[in-house]
Amino acid sequence: MAGRLPIRLRLALAFALALAVVLAALGSFLYVRLGWSLDETIDDGLEARADEVAAVAGRGGTDLGTVAVVEPERFFQVLGLRGEIVDQTQFLGEEPLLDADERAGVLRESELWLERDHVQGIEGRARLLAQAEGRLLVVVGQSLDDRDEALADLLGDLLLIGPAALLLASLLGYGVATAALRPVEAMRAEAAAVSAAEPGRRLPLPPARDEVSRLGTTLNEMLGRLERALERERSFVADASHELRTPLALLKTELELALRGRRSEAELVQALRSAAGETDRLAQLVEDLLVLARSDEGCLLLRRAPVSARDVLAAVAERFRRRAEAAGRTIAVEAPGELVVAADAVRLEQALGNLVENALRHGRGAIRLAAREREDGVELHVLDDGDGFPPAFLGRAFERFTRAEEARTEGGAGLGLAIAQVIAEAHGGSAHASGRSGGGADVWLTLPRVAPA
Repeated sequence: MAGRLPIRLRLALAFALALAVVLAALGSFLYVRLGWSLDETIDDGLEARADEVAAVAGRGGTDLGTVAVVEPERFFQVLGLRGEIVDQTQFLGEEPLLDADERAGVLRESELWLERDHVQGIEGRARLLAQAEGRLLVVVGQSLDDRDEALADLLGDLLLIGPAALLLASLLGYGVATAALRPVEAMRAEAAAVSAAEPGRRLPLPPARDEVSRLGTTLNEMLGRLERALERERSFVADASHELRTPLALLKTELELALRGRRSEAELVQALRSAAGETDRLAQLVEDLLVLARSDEGCLLLRRAPVSARDVLAAVAERFRRRAEAAGRTIAVEAPGELVVAADAVRLEQALGNLVENALRHGRGAIRLAAREREDGVELHVLDDGDGFPPAFLGRAFERFTRAEEARTEGGAGLGLAIAQVIAEAHGGSAHASGRSGGGADVWLTLPRVAPA
């Protein structure tokens, strides 16, 4: 039930409960403290009066009347050892204030404190002090009626003022909680209005640099990240649609030409080969998009195992050797046999294959695949002797669907380097590219090294 209450009401109730405990403790302290102070004052007065009466009684008791100031709340009585009344305040009754056991206690202890619920001639309760003075017992007392009335008045005031103060403070606490949560309500209302159709909207922040302001700042930063992610998704979908549209259009054109009129067998074979090439391009593009999508979702599956860097580079070189020879180029591997990385061999070959594909498509001269040991891991390089990367393109070479201007006419979707990067990062490594001083490009992956057994 408490969880359904508004936060401001829960804060006000918690504040009221805490204040009620404080007021109750303070009121109890004041009540006990006043009672103790009044009792101490009464006891001091009784001791002084007892000494005064005892001093007169010790001189024979002939002038006790000079001690007895007629006060309705204060009285004395002088008794013999057998309980007979020697003298007393006028308004007391004929009964002795002490019984036999109490008289014996006074003689044994020389002093005895007592309280009576009723004393004849006195209103309310009374407090007594009995002392032994020779063969006499001096009893002085005072009515507790004024003391009890003072405590009752204090209790009444506390019961009247306490709830009123509690109610007023609770209302004040509710108002403070409402004012403190007003910025949160403003942020909630603005958050409800935020949508993808209105990018750039942010939550209003209170002027104070408090917890609510920091919460709003954090939420605004989160909205910014979500907007950037949404923009990346939109750009990704737009670029993917554009890249898919071109091979689909070409495939449709080849099929329509093959179906148009009478075509020779050679023309049909050529059309089918062209269609098959576009189909392969589509399949590769879909596979690349699937790798990127899985990487974005954190679901790129890796089967890690110790892999020899030399074996991986040799396998990639062998896969592209015929294409390189057909283009009049060579592929060489330079790697020591003892370098081992923790990697998924299939994914690693895919990433390196993309780098070799770019070198064959956009570079010139010999292609070298090299493995180099570094302090932070192993670097797997793909180097060529072409023109290298344009300086303006080098900073965004690993972005998706990004190609240099001169490469736009040579095919490709601009995903090769991006996929190499996500595969390297999935292994806990990184991807890098630079131009070589003597001309050409150097693209490499940095992967964690496995220590030798």
